[in-house]
Amino acid sequence: MNRRRLLFAVVAVVLSCSFSWAYFKVKTAGPSMTASAVSYLSTLDEKELATSLKKYDDPERVGWHFIPKDTRKGLQIKNMNKQQRRAAMKLLRTSLSAAGYNKATQIMELESVLHELEGGKGRNIRDTKRYYVTIFGKPAEAGKWGLSFEGHHLSLNFVVENNKVISSSPSFFATNPAVLMAKVPNTKFEKGARVLAAEEVLAFDLVNALTTEQKSVAILADKAPKEIRAAGEAQPPQEAAEGISAGKLNEAQQKILRGLLESYIENMPANIAQANQAEIDKAGFDKIHFAWAGPTKPGIGHYYRLQGPSFLIEFVNTQPDPAGNPANHIHCVWRDPSGDFAIPIK
Repeated sequence: MNRRRLLFAVVAVVLSCSFSWAYFKVKTAGPSMTASAVSYLSTLDEKELATSLKKYDDPERVGWHFIPKDTRKGLQIKNMNKQQRRAAMKLLRTSLSAAGYNKATQIMELESVLHELEGGKGRNIRDTKRYYVTIFGKPAEAGKWGLSFEGHHLSLNFVVENNKVISSSPSFFATNPAVLMAKVPNTKFEKGARVLAAEEVLAFDLVNALTTEQKSVAILADKAPKEIRAAGEAQPPQEAAEGISAGKLNEAQQKILRGLLESYIENMPANIAQANQAEIDKAGFDKIHFAWAGPTKPGIGHYYRLQGPSFLIEFVNTQPDPAGNPANHIHCVWRDPSGDFAIPIK
């Protein structure tokens, strides 16, 4: 074992011991993420470290996307050994809640569905292990470092400073198919499987609970856009919120809105979720706006936006799945209007 790798291994043990008690006491993600990141790095050799570990200010840190690209930053899970894969997935697990981790791993598994439905045509692209791990900066108790876990239909980005997660955006999840219309052989999914169910069902519940007058304010267009705005861009859109404000909704409608919002907040560990909710509460729930575009029934392209002073959610479902079922391909993202990647917008 070379000196660099040995150093990471020693630090991993020390950090794991020092962080474990604190983590279970205060239930914070930062110390656990740092310990898991150090542990992951300790499994890599010099060449692998050069691929998976970058400087914090590397321009690639703010480069993100969810399309099936030929090449990506970071070390591909497929090219890791078993120990490295376990460490990489532990890092992902500590970065998300149980619900978020379940969604992320199922999205990865959906690549096997695409492989089957496409008849193997996308063999080199549709791969459940074609996901990449990149760490920016040296994970430590003090200082700042970033994490990217990314591949087709999944882009998760974090910044940890002094063992506190200060940014968890952009956070992108997507599914194709959104709903499995039939059992797909050679996969673990059954007919009707739906990874991002609440994100879509509750939105339909909300828009269809609106009165005619409310719909005239909430619905921005008869046709949905093809994609979320600023896809792959380092910072989110800066346009003012549109649609109907939460303050104009009745109690039953507000309850649906809260549930829809929770389907996104729940993806993060408890303390991050609580911090996000606290920011929403501080800014005022009434300031949240809900906007819709497209028809208000499934199977036809539709889009919605949830926006408050501290967050921006966009959801679009306009593309068909590989079997040709229309509007059965979801893209959705959580962004920070004040600046993604812990970079304040000036």
